[in-house]
Amino acid sequence: MLWLFDIRTLIILIPALLFAFYAQYRVRSAYAKYARVATRRGITAAEAATELLARAGVSGVRIESIGRTLGDHYDPRTRTLRLSRPHSPSIADVGVAAHEAGHAIQHAQRYAPLVLRSAVVPVASLGSQLAFPLFFIGLLFAYMGSQFGITLLYAGIALFAGVVLFTLITLPVEFDASRRAIQALSRTGLVTREELGAVKEVLYAAALTYVAATAMAIAQLLRLLLIASAVSGRRR
Repeated sequence: MLWLFDIRTLIILIPALLFAFYAQYRVRSAYAKYARVATRRGITAAEAATELLARAGVSGVRIESIGRTLGDHYDPRTRTLRLSRPHSPSIADVGVAAHEAGHAIQHAQRYAPLVLRSAVVPVASLGSQLAFPLFFIGLLFAYMGSQFGITLLYAGIALFAGVVLFTLITLPVEFDASRRAIQALSRTGLVTREELGAVKEVLYAAALTYVAATAMAIAQLLRLLLIASAVSGRRR
């Protein structure tokens, strides 16, 4: 069991953890900075999302409020865009709403990476629930000399690989939604050129969190593989 805490496996996680903390700091800092600055036109987040969807020819998307800061998201199952501050005219909230509208447009246009990500969701959900329990149960059996334990170890790793795949597919989906948001806000003139720079700062900071999540998942997968390899080696 010492392999769980071996510095050679833990050290893999340290850079990813530091990056994750940095990404969270960046997004919260950028959001807090521009959440207090209203757009010159005074358009709210919900109004901006509605305008961008209409111009893209996307209808039937509901906009709801969600009581969680930075909990904004688009739910393709119900075609609902949930915003933490729909009535806010701040640059930060308008930018985030435009990003989520970008996801709704992706969904309407059947953007390939989004379709693929939706298909992988069941696998990733199963992996996030079962990967670590299977891995640790396998570890216990393996240390008792059971070959079945090794099988469980690699079954857990295979399930966690589904989680890693999901985070990798998420990257192009998120970057594309931000690209769509920036281009649409620029074309429609809903924000000024200076405000568009602030929107970019908020969205690029948010994108870092997805990169960090991917790095963390990959680092964890490598750590599990190292542990499984070491346990398998001890049985030979």
